[in-house]
Order: sequence, then C-alpha cells, then structure tokens
Amino acid sequence: MKTFLVGGAVRDKLLGRAVTERDWVVVGATPEQMHAEGYVAVGKDFPVFLHPQTKEEYALARTERKTGHGYTGFSFHCGHEVTLEDDLIRRDLTINAMAEDEQGKIIDPYGGQADLQQKLLRHVSPAFAEDPVRILRIARFAARYHQYGFRVADETVSLMQTMVSNGEVDHLVAERIWKETERALAEPNPEIFIQVLRECRALEKIFPEINALFGVPQTAVHHPEIDTGIHTLMSLQQAAKLSINPCIRFATLLHDLGKAATPQEEWPRHIAHEERSLPLVKQLCERVAAPRDYKELALMVAQWHTHCHRAMELKPATVLKVLQGNDAFRRPERFQQFLVCCEADARGRTGFENRNYPQADFFRRALTASQQLDLAPLRAQGITGQAFGEAITRLRLDQITQLKQEYSVVE
Repeated sequence: MKTFLVGGAVRDKLLGRAVTERDWVVVGATPEQMHAEGYVAVGKDFPVFLHPQTKEEYALARTERKTGHGYTGFSFHCGHEVTLEDDLIRRDLTINAMAEDEQGKIIDPYGGQADLQQKLLRHVSPAFAEDPVRILRIARFAARYHQYGFRVADETVSLMQTMVSNGEVDHLVAERIWKETERALAEPNPEIFIQVLRECRALEKIFPEINALFGVPQTAVHHPEIDTGIHTLMSLQQAAKLSINPCIRFATLLHDLGKAATPQEEWPRHIAHEERSLPLVKQLCERVAAPRDYKELALMVAQWHTHCHRAMELKPATVLKVLQGNDAFRRPERFQQFLVCCEADARGRTGFENRNYPQADFFRRALTASQQLDLAPLRAQGITGQAFGEAITRLRLDQITQLKQEYSVVE
C-alpha cells in the first residue's frame, strides 16, 4: 500500500503557486484495508476515502472504461493490481497527471514537467475525448494560467474540435456546464475561457447566443474594435479588472446579446438591442441553470446599461426611473454591481480601456441623495398612503435635480 500526492497540488507546487487543496491516490490497497486503517468511505461511483485526521481525500488507484455518452458514461475498476501509471493516464492534462511520493520524488510518466516548462495545456491520451466536460475544464485552465503564458496545445485543440463535430458536447448537462462556467468566471482571465471554447467550436453548441455576436459590426465611432464579439470579450476583461465577483462578470458577458438579433439592414446601428437582449438572456440562463441572482443582474444590465451611459443627458424623472426600475432603494448592493458592469462595458472598447466613467459616480450620488430625505415634515402634516408616496417621489426628484445642476456647474 503506497500513497501519492497527485493532480493540482503537484502542478501548482512546481509552478510556485499556493497549494490550497491536496488529493491523494493509494496504490495496492483494497477498500477493506482502507477501512481497517480508519479511513471513512465517501465516494459513490468509486472508492474515495477521508483521512481519519486530516479529512483530505484519498482515492484508490483506478482505471475507467467508456460505456456511454457524457461524463457519467464510464465504468471504473479499482484493485490492488492497478498501478499509479494506470491511474494517471486517465487524467485530462499532462500537467495534472503527475504524482509525488512520500520522499518528495516526482513521478511524471506523461511529460507534465516538460509541458509546464513549455507552458502547454496538452491532453494525456486519446481517452480525453471520452468526456465532454474536459473541454470546459481545459478552457477554464486556460483562463487561469493565461497570466503565466500558457496556451492550449494545437493537437489538443484539434481533438476538442473532433469531439464537437462528433456530437460528444451535445451530451453535456446544464449543471456541469454551469459549474465549470462559474469557476471559469472567477479566474484571472475569464475571457480566455470563451476564446478557447470558440476556437474549438464548442461555443456555438454551449453558448450559441454569445457565439452569434462574433462578426456583428458596430459603429466605429463608439466601438473602434467594430466586432461585437470582440467588444464582449474586452468588456469581460474589464469586468475582471474591476471586480472578482463572478456574478458581475457573467452579467457583463451577456449585456449585448440582442445585437446579434439586429436585422442586418440596420447594421452597424443597434437600436432597441436592449429589449432584444432580454429573451436571449433568459434563454441562456435557463438552459445552463444559472442561479437566480446571476440571471437577475444579467437582465438588469442588458435592459438598462445604455441609460447608465447617458446619465448626464437624462432628465431627473428618467434618472429616478432607472433607480426604481433596478430596485435600487431596496437592493442598493445589487445596484452597485450593475454600475460596475456598466463601467466594464464602457471601458471594453479599443482606446477606452483607461477612461474615467463619471456616470457611475453620478448614479451613486443620485441614489444616496434620494435616500437621504427628511420625512419629518410630511409626517407632521399627517400625509399618508398614496399621497405620502407621491410626496417622496417629489423630494427625490428635487434632490436629483439639484445634483444635476451641480454637475452642470462643474462642466
């Protein structure tokens, strides 16, 4: 019975990254032996055990065989005769198929260290093609390690393209798509996740609404980058710089979906793309089982972002309409998230990456001013019910009008 540290812990240790989670493989053992040593079984599909003291996961070395479609279509075999190399070859990437023994020696049968040096994300074996989730995983790893100069190996991109054309991606389930997408959105370069999916042609299968944006032109005056898909990726990149919140990044990613539905004869203008976006956002969120808070913020940003961009031009009544339409008085934290998305959109354009975005500051001040009202005189007058609500609206409009006058003086 031998124990090896495997996978991400070995990879990140060699990269000099902090190791936050450790996984272990046990070779030459049986479930009965693990129980005798005090390990607690937790695996449903194959034997995985928790260490009696550290509570870290220890899995028996195993082989697997493809039995059906999707990530669940496998049968596993665990036995004392299964070697460490047998276990490692079933893993996705060479940089994840390394192990470390109890003396600190690296076992690297499939060239993981060489690929770390060459900064390549390369599949271990043709068995990679048997699990469509691996396409999402490798795109997520690309989003994580892009900052170190990593890229997906050409032969791996080719294999992923074959998986798409063979229909394996069609068997991905919503829960797995969302899990990998949410994790990818939290990576340093989430836009790379989308780029890799597009390069291997999986984007049109998994996120067709996003894929449809590429090749759709916009007016060069406002969008020097022209292409709506490129603008979307640039906006997502800006969102990642402004916030670590994956919900904000997701809403930014979906903010312009309606531009793909603009009639071509109207290009490069996209009048009413906000309204066209809403059913597409709902469609995408429902298909991938996005949580409610993600969906709500995405719909807000899609519907109201151009109002935010035009903050200085809006009448006080329209400013108040934006605040009320976004439920800003009851949910100010979410409204702050909305403003970050709008700023990311404004900066996600060639040459605009470092521009100030005073519109967000204006709306923050408008919300604060609209909240800080002296209601004592209204109560003293005995005003109640609908009249009380109308009086509050007038006070809020007065505050916003005064704020706009201040901005006009500054200009």
